Amino acid sequence: MLIKSLKFFVVFIIQFVAITSLIAQTDSISSKKINIEYTNKGFQFSTPDKNFALHIESRFQFRFSTPYDQNPVIFDDFNTERSTGFNINRARLKIGGNAYKPWLKYYMQYDLANNRLLDLRVMIERWQFFNVQIGQFKTHFGRERYISSGKQQMMDRSIINRPFTIDMQQGVEFYGRVFPKTLADFTYHISVLTGTGRGAKANDDNHLMYIGRLQWNMFGRELKMSGSDVSFHEKPTGLLAFAASTNRGSFTRFSSSGGGQLEGFVNTESGQFHTNQALLETAFKYRGFSWQHESHIKEINDYVTHSSQTLTGFYVQAGYFLSNIIDFVPENLEMAGVFANYNPDVDIKNNLQKEYGLAFNYFFQEHRNKLSMEVTHFSYDYPESFNQNEWRFRLQWDISF
Repeated sequence: MLIKSLKFFVVFIIQFVAITSLIAQTDSISSKKINIEYTNKGFQFSTPDKNFALHIESRFQFRFSTPYDQNPVIFDDFNTERSTGFNINRARLKIGGNAYKPWLKYYMQYDLANNRLLDLRVMIERWQFFNVQIGQFKTHFGRERYISSGKQQMMDRSIINRPFTIDMQQGVEFYGRVFPKTLADFTYHISVLTGTGRGAKANDDNHLMYIGRLQWNMFGRELKMSGSDVSFHEKPTGLLAFAASTNRGSFTRFSSSGGGQLEGFVNTESGQFHTNQALLETAFKYRGFSWQHESHIKEINDYVTHSSQTLTGFYVQAGYFLSNIIDFVPENLEMAGVFANYNPDVDIKNNLQKEYGLAFNYFFQEHRNKLSMEVTHFSYDYPESFNQNEWRFRLQWDISF
């Protein structure tokens, strides 16, 4: 699979060089040179007028974990055989840029490790107040999921990501920022999607997924979707956001693998589940301190069993560069922590899952080259009145080039 992906990459580069060479020779471009430079998005090739550009970036995560890597989901996960070891957790190829005009952009992300296409979209970003993207992309719903795995503060997303993320979908999204740099500074996203997840070829019924997100940039400054205050914000920058989604289909959860089912749900026909969910989100960065939080609620109605189930969850996460207050601490070292709480069914007592995490990040080159160490404790309560607890240790090197 890796060889197949690399062949695709080589063919794509050859095609790009050939096409841009031809473009450079046309009468509309005075110079025949292709500009090549290294940026924070990897290597970039562009024409002198900047109407055509392409950047190429690779990212890898090398990880050691014990006694396991993935977050436990059900009771049996605590009793599975331990598998301490090293692995290539992620291997990604990112290709993006613009064509014909600087505001007509495109982006593709390919998962080399699992041989699958994650992102493929075209964006029209001519105006700040109104933009459009179409294709397959990560939806703007919650901050934790939208932040790239290469720009996270913790090594992975919290336990509430699995039940509440809407993840990657296919469709169209309208977004923009209005009244910038004022007290009424807002960013909005409105999405109309097929609602069947990444890689789906068709809809399972005639219903579409709808998502809306409204974000108040409370200080008149928009906060970028990344973890940790590596840029050391000299001015306080924060947000308060609300988002909601509705969908009827065959799935109760989504991931980068596509549509799937939460525990206790079995799909037997198209359009079986009607899912409504909402979140409240906050985030803040200032002089090395960072904060982010989400509170979720999700209701799933099953039209086959004529039942409904409500799920709730939240997480709080914060980090700080200790060199601000302790002189001997390296200035590139950050300490961060997370607490997450998940209730799979609010009608069942003693049914809580909790996560406590502590991480240290050392940034060699911000998020493009960093070393992370993390210790996590899981505490799961079950309706049968018993409890499971477990510790996990992980070490990771994340590098982009």
